[in-house]
Amino acid sequence: MIRVTPRISLDESELEESFIRASGPGGQHVNKTDSAVQLRFDVAASTNIPDDVKARLVRLAGSRMTAAGVLILVGDSYRSQLRNREDVRERLIDLIRDASVPPKPRRKTKPTYGSQQRRLEGKAKRSEIKQGRRGPVSD
Repeated sequence: MIRVTPRISLDESELEESFIRASGPGGQHVNKTDSAVQLRFDVAASTNIPDDVKARLVRLAGSRMTAAGVLILVGDSYRSQLRNREDVRERLIDLIRDASVPPKPRRKTKPTYGSQQRRLEGKAKRSEIKQGRRGPVSD
């Protein structure tokens, strides 16, 4: 079990890792070894994540989430497969931690008297500028 928060833990069997060739510089090493890691986590089917966290996780993941609800993370920052695995798992944990924090509710506020006055003064000044551009009025 991977501990994410005190109330959320992930089962190792829910994570599917595949190893692929990394892109970029590295010469023969990069061309011969499968050091990049592609981690797939089925958020929709996970029983360990509450529904409210799942909804926030879908929003946070963005394009990394498939239509079927599978989160795909790719790690190829390091030359070592082990370090890439650790990096991808840490990014998954961070993403779930961020999703587990509920957003603070917005409190309605009113603009201050001073800000209202500044806004109206700006509108009046802009109106004068535009009126100055008008040509003479003919009857």
